[in-house]
Amino acid sequence: MSHPAKVIAVTVAAAVGGLLFGFDTAVINGAVDAIGGDFNLSAGVLGFTVAITLLGCAIGAWFAGQLADRIGRKTVMVSAAVLFAANSIGSAWAFSVWDLMLWRLIGGLAIGTASVIAPGYIAEVAPAKWRGALGSVQQLAITLGIFAALLSDAFLANTAGSAFNELWWGMAAWRWMLLVGVFPAIVYGLLALTIPESPQYLVRKNRDPEAARVLRDITGVRDTDKKIAEIRASFEHEERATYADLRGSMLGLKPILWVGMAIAALQQLVGINAIFYYSTTLWQSVGFSESDSFTTSVITSVVNVLMTIVAIAFVDRVGRRKLLMVGSVGMFIGLLAATVSFFQADDSSGEILLPQPWGAIALIGANLFVVFFAATWGPVMWVTLGEIFPNSIRSLALGLSTMVNWIFNFIVTLSFPWVSENFGLWIMYAIFTIFAVVSFWFVKTKLPELSGRELEEDRDKL
Repeated sequence: MSHPAKVIAVTVAAAVGGLLFGFDTAVINGAVDAIGGDFNLSAGVLGFTVAITLLGCAIGAWFAGQLADRIGRKTVMVSAAVLFAANSIGSAWAFSVWDLMLWRLIGGLAIGTASVIAPGYIAEVAPAKWRGALGSVQQLAITLGIFAALLSDAFLANTAGSAFNELWWGMAAWRWMLLVGVFPAIVYGLLALTIPESPQYLVRKNRDPEAARVLRDITGVRDTDKKIAEIRASFEHEERATYADLRGSMLGLKPILWVGMAIAALQQLVGINAIFYYSTTLWQSVGFSESDSFTTSVITSVVNVLMTIVAIAFVDRVGRRKLLMVGSVGMFIGLLAATVSFFQADDSSGEILLPQPWGAIALIGANLFVVFFAATWGPVMWVTLGEIFPNSIRSLALGLSTMVNWIFNFIVTLSFPWVSENFGLWIMYAIFTIFAVVSFWFVKTKLPELSGRELEEDRDKL
């Protein structure tokens, strides 16, 4: 097998964690109304039940980097697969909302762990010239997971007649929606056992012959002795990094860490997950039937997948900064259209009603936003986090930045239904629109271009 084929195969195996990441975060979309009805939940408790997974994600991301440096990338991947499977089984047989919250928190630990390990591992095994495209495979896997979750939800709901109805073995359709995730979890665990360890981890553990083999057979490095020396020189010290190593001159942290955390936060503050977590409920609220709402959500996820493939094709040729800035402009236009549309809504009857043509404009605006997000900020944020930090602190800094991403995901997810209900849906979309403008300014003024640069180059001089 040639080096390109091997590195692609290893990347795909690692990115299955991204598929589970997407699946487990989006699968609640089709089940949320049924869960609220079955457990008789208020809007606030239901919102927290959806969002608690994201707290688990933040915790998992915080510890994943430390664990990856201590016990290895592969072992952490296998552990995440076990947690994914436990979450799916436990959630499906949840007997109360508190039980369901516990299992969703455990699922969050798995998602947060996978969200750190996959981009970091892929960046460490990929050749610099392909790192953008291969790093984007993680986001492609996430979008495929979202698509699989929404398609599975739609199939199960339509088969049962509704997410509320019993399907097989006396279990409601929404419980089957949550149980399906056990199958990709098993696949992820098995694949994680087959891939090699990261050369950076092996060098840090003084396992140079194994590192040389991975560099030669997977990454395609010819002079492995020179590369291993460069990797070792890029570590400031041989022992495992600690959070003290993140300290720097800008408000107590290294400036490059602030850049990574800001990019991670902005990816959520433009509101992508408000669409993916609540899209089925949202489209029902503006007049779509349950069946049409499921179909619309599936179509949106297909758009997400296709545009991520576009990103893979262009990220190394166009560059990270240009793609992100183009994405910010496109997201601004789509979000502005949705904001203006929802401003026209009539909610005097207690339901959101959009007069024509504003319903169609809202749908077009939301999907235009997804197009630009999926082609730019969706994958390129993960590529950037995987490559922006120095080798000496990569795992810890990536974990911290990813935790920031999940915290802002939690804030957006929890605030979306409350702000929409109390102040109007258009206010929430207006906030997202403002952050699209901020994202353009930040990339233009603060983010260095990383295309084609080796991981061992000094990040403080970029």
